[in-house]
Amino acid sequence: MAERSRTESLHSVRPFPLHLPTLLPMEILTLATLIVVGAYILKSRDQRHRIALLGSHLGRYQIERLMETLTEGYLRCLGEDDAARRQQIWSLLDSTEEKLSAQFDSFAAEFARVDAADARVSKLPVAIPFAHRLFPAATFDLREALAIHARGIADVMRNESGRTPKAKAFTMSAELFLMQHTCHWFCKSKTVASARMLARHKTSYEQLLGAVSPGTRKAYAALTGQ
Repeated sequence: MAERSRTESLHSVRPFPLHLPTLLPMEILTLATLIVVGAYILKSRDQRHRIALLGSHLGRYQIERLMETLTEGYLRCLGEDDAARRQQIWSLLDSTEEKLSAQFDSFAAEFARVDAADARVSKLPVAIPFAHRLFPAATFDLREALAIHARGIADVMRNESGRTPKAKAFTMSAELFLMQHTCHWFCKSKTVASARMLARHKTSYEQLLGAVSPGTRKAYAALTGQ
């Protein structure tokens, strides 16, 4: 009887009310602001690290200057009416292409020694702080991408496929611009890289992929999943 009384007494006990704190609109706004600011700081720190890493290797070479020389030379040659003078310019540009290809080979080989974790590139369209660590499956290896670019530049430079000087210049420009896009993608994001390419060269990412050599296009698509 006593046991029954105790059981009934337990069942009659009312649950203690649980009051969860209610956030006011201003508190929600403050919390959201802190999250956004924190994410921005982390993103900026990650991007600064990437820019410094890539710059520390690129700074040892004259790749950017040689790219500018080639780009300006191609435009100058295509606008030259005198055939003899045009051929002379093409010959000078061939020499510049060889120098650029050799330097990029060295750069890619040097960067291949970078730690794998530091060479991951997020495939996500926008920059998320440390996305390469949070979503490793949605990344690709910059070291492999640079090796693809090195092979593509070298293949176009050798011109074993027999492209005309004009076609060769067009394909080489595409190879160089895609490489530049990859570097911006690594430092910032794919969206930012594509926007820069469109603003600077009036060329979309899709147009670049369509203009590079077939070997580069196939290997690059397989690596990036694009």
